[in-house]
Parts: sequence; structure tokens; C-alpha cells
Amino acid sequence: MRVPARSGYSHAEAHRGDEERVITGNRQASWAFADAYAAEDDALRWARDRAREAGLRSVSPSTGAALRLLAATVDAKAVAEIGTGTGVSGLHLLHGMRPDGVLTTVDPEPEHQQFARQAFRACGFASNRARFIPGRALDVLPRLADSGYDLVFCDGDRLELLDYLAESLRLLRPGGLVVFEGVFANGRTVDSGPQPTEVARVRELLRAVRESTELVVSLLPVGDGLLCAVKR
Repeated sequence: MRVPARSGYSHAEAHRGDEERVITGNRQASWAFADAYAAEDDALRWARDRAREAGLRSVSPSTGAALRLLAATVDAKAVAEIGTGTGVSGLHLLHGMRPDGVLTTVDPEPEHQQFARQAFRACGFASNRARFIPGRALDVLPRLADSGYDLVFCDGDRLELLDYLAESLRLLRPGGLVVFEGVFANGRTVDSGPQPTEVARVRELLRAVRESTELVVSLLPVGDGLLCAVKR
């Protein structure tokens, strides 16, 4: 016997609602599993603790694992990082890079970079594996060499994302990879309600990267969203 649907709410809509709740729950469990699967050592946990104490957001373990994989995939010898923090993302990048690779990392807060130095040293990386440059990214990046980098990781000021993209395309060799962290903006990127300017900048970045003819793009649903693009 067919049961009449309630006014304004069909059985199909009810079924979709149930499915969405299941999918959301499954995704949350999957993300938690992905973070737990990405094992981190004492140096990484120490760097995370320093970030937490300083009120800084660091990349999730699953995001770090993805960065490590991406650095290994392009056999990265030269990587530029916007946003040193306390070294969490830098450690993952160094683990994925070639043994002779050098990470150039930029941050406006030198005291944060001191924590990163300690974490890199504790993890056994020689001092010549990382070049720390204090300063605002858009002041530092123009001084770096054209086509001199295999990967550029951007985790800085969201208001400057399009400028980071332009600089990254100049810095990358053909076949190099640019990666932006945090493009979900804690769910605000897809929220249709009024959003702050920084979320508008994320949306502009997503459009620009997707519409570019010189990039091969993927949006990875790890952590708070990882936008990856290979320069043709």
C-alpha cells in the first residue's frame, strides 16, 4: 500500500535527508580515520604542541601525509613554503623531498621559525636542508628564482591568494606543483550565506585555478581542503 506523503515533504526528500546524514557521518569517520592513519613522530607532535600554544593552526595529519606524498611524487629538490608556522608542514615536505632537497620557507614571524628550526633538527634534518626567510611573502617571493622550484606550498594570508598563485606560476618549473591549504575555510567556502572577504578570495582562487589553461587541477578533500595544480 502506498502511504501518502506529508504535505510539503516527499518520501524522496526524506530518503535524501537520511542519505545525507549517513554520508556526513561516514565522511567524518573517514576523515578521522585518515588522520589517525597518518602516523607522526615525536618531532611532529612537538611542533604541533608549539603551534597550539602559540594559537596557530597547523595542517592536519592527513594533509601533512598528502604533502609528503606530493613532494615525493614530483621528486622535489627545491620547495618554497609560504607560512612556516612551527614547522609541521615543513617536516612533512622534507620527509617527501629528495635527500639533497632544500626547503625555502617564508614567514613574517621569526619566533615561529625558531620553533621550526628546532623541530627540523630534532627530526634529524641537517641545517642546510632548510632556508628560513623572515618577512611578508609578497616581499620575499619576487626575490626567488624564476622556474627554480618543483613545488610551492601556500598556507599564508587568504587575502593574498591570487598573488600567491601568480608568484607560484613564475617560480615553478614546467611539471611543478602548486598547493593551497585551507580552501574549504571550515565549510564557509560552500556556504551560500554572507561571507568575509577572505572567503571571497578563496572562491576567486578556485575559479582562477579551475579556468586556467596552463594548470591541471585537483581539489583533495583532506583536512580543510587541499587545492593542487600542476603547471603544464
